[in-house]
Amino acid sequence: MSNTSKMSILTNGILNENPVLRLVLGTCPTLAVTTMASNGIGMGLAATFVLLCSNIVISALRKIIPDQVRIPCYITVIAGFVSVVQMVVKAYVPDLDKALGVYLPLIVVNCIILGRAEMFASKNSVVDSALDGIGMGIGFTITLTIMGSIREILGSGTWMAGLGGLIPSLGSDFAIRVVPESIDSFTLMTSAPGGFFVFGILMAGATWLTTRPKKAQPAETAEGGNA
Repeated sequence: MSNTSKMSILTNGILNENPVLRLVLGTCPTLAVTTMASNGIGMGLAATFVLLCSNIVISALRKIIPDQVRIPCYITVIAGFVSVVQMVVKAYVPDLDKALGVYLPLIVVNCIILGRAEMFASKNSVVDSALDGIGMGIGFTITLTIMGSIREILGSGTWMAGLGGLIPSLGSDFAIRVVPESIDSFTLMTSAPGGFFVFGILMAGATWLTTRPKKAQPAETAEGGNA
């Protein structure tokens, strides 16, 4: 496969096949954890690690796993890596573990990860599957971060509150004040209706960017032709 094709695999998940905004997968954790941008980053990184590792292992074993039991095998592989992530998060970033709550272990049944295992990793090489996992993970993380940023800024007036849970050197009370405290925040944005509203706007924007008509290229003039 050419380098161009591999780059396409890596970048597809960012916009053209964004798992949340274009494939509409992983909606539950997307809506639940994006009340703060830092939560979106944490969930995105955890999911990216599981995506990468599970894609590699499933691709490497794709010719060995019997077709009749492939889904249970995929879930077993994914669950193993989720357990690793959960233990690491509990040990080193307990604040993030509390913020993500049940949605961290539920990565096991995240439609994005199981979907990529079934649709891509089980049919392609280890390298391509690794690139697909990284690309989908980046797209997932970017979407969660953007959505969390919008909801946090409008709903709480801050940005990246809780980032100290991921980077302890910042301190547990780290937050960037975007909206002055004298201005009332639009608290609806941190609730479920606000999440659906932002999700719909971002989905509409992604759809427009990927389906809008491309501008026609000007016809090239033949060399040596008359003006």
